[in-house]
Amino acid sequence: MKRKIYDSLLAWKADSDRKPLILEGARQVGKTYILMEFGKCEYDNLIYINCQNNSFMQNLFTMDFDMERILRDISAYAGQGIVPGKTLIFFDEAQDAPRCVEALKYFCEDAREQHVVVAGSLLGLLTHQNVSYPVGKVNTLQLYPMSFEEFLWAKSEDILCGVLDEMDWRSIMPFDNKLQDLLRQYYYVGGMPEVVRSYVTDKDVLKVRQIQNEILKNYNNDFSKHAGDETQRIRMVWKSLPSQLVKENKKFIYGAVKKGARAKDFEKAVQWLVDAGLVYKVSRCKSPSIPLPVYEDESAFKLFMLDVGLLGAMSGVPARLMLINSDVFMAAKGAFTENYVLQQLLGVGDLYIYYFSKDNSTQEIDFLVQSGERVVPVEVKAEENVKSKSLRVFVCDDHKEKNLKAVRLSMKGYVDQEWMENVPLYATASFFKKIKHNSSI
Repeated sequence: MKRKIYDSLLAWKADSDRKPLILEGARQVGKTYILMEFGKCEYDNLIYINCQNNSFMQNLFTMDFDMERILRDISAYAGQGIVPGKTLIFFDEAQDAPRCVEALKYFCEDAREQHVVVAGSLLGLLTHQNVSYPVGKVNTLQLYPMSFEEFLWAKSEDILCGVLDEMDWRSIMPFDNKLQDLLRQYYYVGGMPEVVRSYVTDKDVLKVRQIQNEILKNYNNDFSKHAGDETQRIRMVWKSLPSQLVKENKKFIYGAVKKGARAKDFEKAVQWLVDAGLVYKVSRCKSPSIPLPVYEDESAFKLFMLDVGLLGAMSGVPARLMLINSDVFMAAKGAFTENYVLQQLLGVGDLYIYYFSKDNSTQEIDFLVQSGERVVPVEVKAEENVKSKSLRVFVCDDHKEKNLKAVRLSMKGYVDQEWMENVPLYATASFFKKIKHNSSI
């Protein structure tokens, strides 16, 4: 299936100053698939080595990091010659051979001409002692679950994607009903590649939910495999996510995990899930001022799941409500909608994403997004019936001197109200790609 990250892989290959590449991302987001496709399509030969239960990989780096010996051994193991620029060496499941990642430092320093990529659970690597991460010696890319745009590609809606990217609202609006229906499908299916492939091929919504539940079960097994003493606390945080997200105020509350709990009880568990890529942490920002990271309040944050489809599976939402009944966009107080929006923003890349809440007030702005020199207050509405009193006060009164222009994402059509633009939810990624492009010129 077509993935946007492919262009970034091509740019890495073409970069004369490239370093070994680590493709990061949660388990089962498609790292192995896209790197295999990249190797097969862009190189004369691909050497693929799965490190899992592989005695060769367990021993390859134990003696030393002599690149001449290592490359000779890899070539002999694979039965292929290694030609710089024409051979891609791909180490998969690298957490099962921890010194493999450490060796990337020496690939960078002593064999820079070689094209080397690595995928695997970096959390698995963190559990190993005496293993050094090659800081400054690798390039990294982040792979997320499939975006709505990639979902449309998988559904063979390439032309519709092109219409969205043009950002011509007169051309988009005739497709409004179709795009809303496709968005409902995405809310249910989500962006895990195995789930999307099954849905596109078989169109079996029950099988979709079965695969999603299997993925959730695999994640739960990972907790005990890699988390050690934190396992039970991680499971408690993970299990609390749906109920945390349906609250009117979606700020993460430790006491909702366990009555009377405090930060010190569960902050390690939260960080573990963030590092694993299983949750996204959006911190509070105290002021809509550039640069936003300077005004971050790390003590207050929201936690979102890595995929809106998995959120639905974990919440037990029936397929009928997601796919047929449009009330899904009002259900659970927008939990699915905010999770969806964040996924699309992360997929755009190079955006600073926070949320805003006012001390001693109920005023809250769902997201504050910085792209270049522009700060965009974002309000998320799950339906067409929209009111934006807090957003208007925030932009037109509280921070009038900053000349902010807000974005409201809803199921309503595009409207420009000078102080705010209403953008259809299905156009979230395309609209922010436009903002990002305009911010960079």
